[in-house]
This record gives sequence, C-alpha cells and structure tokens, in this order.
Amino acid sequence: MLDEPHAELLNERHLAMLNMPLEQLSPEQCELLIEFGKHRGLKIHKFKRTMSLARVRGVLGILHNIQPRELLDIGSGRGAFVWPFLEEFSNVPITCVDLNELRVRDILAVREGGVSRLNGLHADIIALNLPAKSFDVVTFLEALEHIPDTQKALTVAMKIARRFVIISVPSHEDDNEEHIHLFSKQSLSEMLLRASATNVNIQYVHNHMIAVVNLGR
Repeated sequence: MLDEPHAELLNERHLAMLNMPLEQLSPEQCELLIEFGKHRGLKIHKFKRTMSLARVRGVLGILHNIQPRELLDIGSGRGAFVWPFLEEFSNVPITCVDLNELRVRDILAVREGGVSRLNGLHADIIALNLPAKSFDVVTFLEALEHIPDTQKALTVAMKIARRFVIISVPSHEDDNEEHIHLFSKQSLSEMLLRASATNVNIQYVHNHMIAVVNLGR
C-alpha cells in the first residue's frame, strides 16, 4: 500500500499524466504512474530491453544508415529490439507482428499508454495479409529459425517491404529447443535469392549473422 501523502499526490495528478504521451513524461512522473498502477492492482509485465546485445546494436547501426520512414518488425517477442528502437528513432512508427497473442497485447498496452507510433498485430507471418510494399523497412530478427516454412516467410517479408529487409539469425548451434533451423551464410543467401532478392549483404556479429537486402524500390 502507498503511504497517504503519496496516494493523495497520485489522486491529484494521475488523470493529467494518463492523458499525456508517454514520451513527454518525466522519469518522476513515470514512477508515479507505475506506483499508482501497482496500488490499483495492475500486473507489471516483463519486457526484454537489451541494448547491449551486439546483434541489436548492429541492426540499429544499419537502420541509422538507412533512415527508415516506418518499420514492420516480424516476431517482436518481448521487445529485445523494439524498445531500443523506440529510443533511437523517436519519430519513426513501428508495427510489431507476433504469433504470441500475449506479447501483442503487451505491445498494444504500451500503445494505449501513450506511445502512439507503436502498433501490434497478432498474426502468423506466413498468412500475413498486408499490401505489397506497405512498409519502408521490414526487420525479421531472431525469428526465422523458429518458422517451419522459412522460404514462404522470407517471400512474404520481401513482398511487404519497399526498400530494405533486415534479418538476423544465430550463426551456430545453441541449446534453444525452439530453434528448428540453423543457417549458413550460403543457405541464407540462397533462400533470399529464391525470394527475389538481388542485392544481399551478410555480416557477422557475436554468434549471429545479419543479412541486409536492398530491394532498390
């Protein structure tokens, strides 16, 4: 329970703060809202914010060179890439697609909390029904190795993107039982070429490969 002075302060201020975009809140105001939510019995959801990961830093660096106008992130999970992206690119809209409905609900809760340029879609990439070239850049990070029909998934991603598709996958075996594929530079390049890519660059970061497909559209 909150002490009475703290509770009174929240009662006076929380309505105004709830109507403000989250990006405009100070750290102190964010803390007040968190305490207020906990006081009212709301659950605290766990997100994954890992700016220190080499693969996340690598993709963010690529995006700084590309300067995306809007982005579709496939397989967002707990947001290991999403939250650093929102900080690094303060004006770029991002839509997150995930097969896990709970993860998407969490994304949408953040949107409702004031991050209006963040959106979520509960969908299977294989059946994702979006118009061709509907997103400037598509990111497909640490997800391809989980998908049975990898070729179809890549084909859909390439169709949706206007300019670039960025993919990251593990570069060697690990102990994650959910990983059903292991790609080499050659096998990943061949799949991208079959999915209509003509300009593919693959680089290595710690334990991972990052592929950048320039669609030239």
